Amino acid sequence: MINHEVKIALLDMNNNYPNQGMRNIKDISEAFKADADYAVCIELFDVRSRYEMPDIQDFDIFISSGGPGNPHKEGYAWEESFLRFLNAIWKHNKENEAKKYLFLICHSFQLACIYWDLAEVIPRKSYSFGVMPIHKTEDAEQDFMLKNLPEPFYAVDSRAYQIVRPKSDHLDKYGMKITALEKIRPHVDLERAVMAIRFSDEIFGTQFHPEADPTGFMEALKIEKYRNSIIEDHGLEKYQETVDRINDQDKVVLTRREILPRFLAFAAKQVLKSISLV
Repeated sequence: MINHEVKIALLDMNNNYPNQGMRNIKDISEAFKADADYAVCIELFDVRSRYEMPDIQDFDIFISSGGPGNPHKEGYAWEESFLRFLNAIWKHNKENEAKKYLFLICHSFQLACIYWDLAEVIPRKSYSFGVMPIHKTEDAEQDFMLKNLPEPFYAVDSRAYQIVRPKSDHLDKYGMKITALEKIRPHVDLERAVMAIRFSDEIFGTQFHPEADPTGFMEALKIEKYRNSIIEDHGLEKYQETVDRINDQDKVVLTRREILPRFLAFAAKQVLKSISLV
């Protein structure tokens, strides 16, 4: 047994806004800890309202949540801290054998796309919320994060912004790959938004919410904004269909079971492997 504690930092980006995301991220992380046959430490950081930010040297694995608001700079101190955090992890991984692992969700994902200038990040015409089909790209078929999911797979999508018109030259410069796109809408003359990117072997991000569970989704529907976004965009029938399929084992439940747990298991394995080589 390797005498090393795998240390996980959870970055709460919700700015005290009521949400189900952090509960789900914590539940998945705690379940991982309970199943591990080695020591796991989990620490929470409130990035936006308390200006807390982990020192990357103190942790092995990072999960940064979604959150409300404009992903473009608005002059808050935490914004520069978060960008320095992204840069520090990227720089560390370029310079060290022992890597740091990062998963970016929704708002955090948008911030990273802006930071590396990978695409245009713009407001949607209307708020997107619901259980949506997500389509894998060719690059996803060989990516361990998504290859075990069907085509398309389903996930909870909750966003006021979208990532469109990706800059292939910038993606190529960093060796980054788009691994998922939003649903095909043949009746709408709009570009499909980017829904997941493989930033590096150690960094992965999604626009959708891989942590979402049926309980959290149903709680969110009690909020008028989210409930109305489905009804206004898709009609009452689509709303009822969404509610009816939230518990399907091959949709949100499968996505929750596959993505974040797979990321944690892979990252921890690599961390422990690097320790054994020291």
